Amino acid sequence: MSQTKLDQKTINDIVSGVLTDEANSLLAAKDRVSDSIRKTAEVIINHSGKVVICGLGKSGLIGQKIVATLCSTGTQAVFLHAAEALHGDLGIYHPGDPTILISKSGGTEELLRLIPILKEFRSPLIGIIGNIKSPLARNVDIVIDSSVSKEADPLGVVPTSSTTLTLALGDALTAVLMNERAFRHEDFVRYHPGGELGKSLRLGIKDILQPLKNVAVVNNHHTFGEVVALMTEKPHGAALVLSDNYELKGIITDGDIRRCLTTTKDLNTLEVKDLMSKNPVSIPVQAPIQDALTLMEDRNSQITVLPITEKDGKTCTGLLRLHDIYQTKLF
Repeated sequence: MSQTKLDQKTINDIVSGVLTDEANSLLAAKDRVSDSIRKTAEVIINHSGKVVICGLGKSGLIGQKIVATLCSTGTQAVFLHAAEALHGDLGIYHPGDPTILISKSGGTEELLRLIPILKEFRSPLIGIIGNIKSPLARNVDIVIDSSVSKEADPLGVVPTSSTTLTLALGDALTAVLMNERAFRHEDFVRYHPGGELGKSLRLGIKDILQPLKNVAVVNNHHTFGEVVALMTEKPHGAALVLSDNYELKGIITDGDIRRCLTTTKDLNTLEVKDLMSKNPVSIPVQAPIQDALTLMEDRNSQITVLPITEKDGKTCTGLLRLHDIYQTKLF
């Protein structure tokens, strides 16, 4: 049985056209929606309860994703199916809960039937609507214009550009709320503890570094032989040069030792200051692991070990190896 083969040039043209059309729809909307998103964010910020998002069909599916994004970033939100709302699900409402109604046409019958009922609940009504002259647009308090000049599919009728824009508008609203609430990484971890994303956010440098007790630590009084012995006993690729109060003064790597072996005839004359690199690159223990990885790899001469300090940037608490980072299997 012969298999159908697709023409690569045709595929390239279609893919390029869809992505270009959808990108243009996003760019065209950016200047016309900021004020309505601000007003929507003010309504949500000034209400102590939840946000209800309501839609039908593909608009409903996009609404569910917006709900998930809001919930994971500190805004209480629930999805209400427009048809089910008329058959008992309106019990989720508390007086004053804002409602975001999503409709491409602005003429969705189930949403229009909800409006007088929601007004009885004193619900501020926001519409993400693709037709700003529609019945729905005339009956809500705030209209977020999600109209597009064309859909991106070959027929120009399947919700493609419009659903992408609606999704992006939900993301923009979420970002505004996050900024207003000063939402932090720590907050996101609280709402998203599971999966690789949760693991990557929960795991910190402090969880994977080599503590000082496991690292070769030397000072200016150690001889070359003593440094080599300590680095052999605790083989993590480097020795940390610290003062009596654990202030980071320098670092001696395996590479430094090898260079000395090839360039120095009388090793007994070497002192720690001759071996070490002064003012080594370091990072505070509070920094994200990603920042440590970038610091080690995104440079002309990559490094495989990194001294870890307290927030003051001076007091050393341990050593982080590139191997320790990759052992997390996050990168």
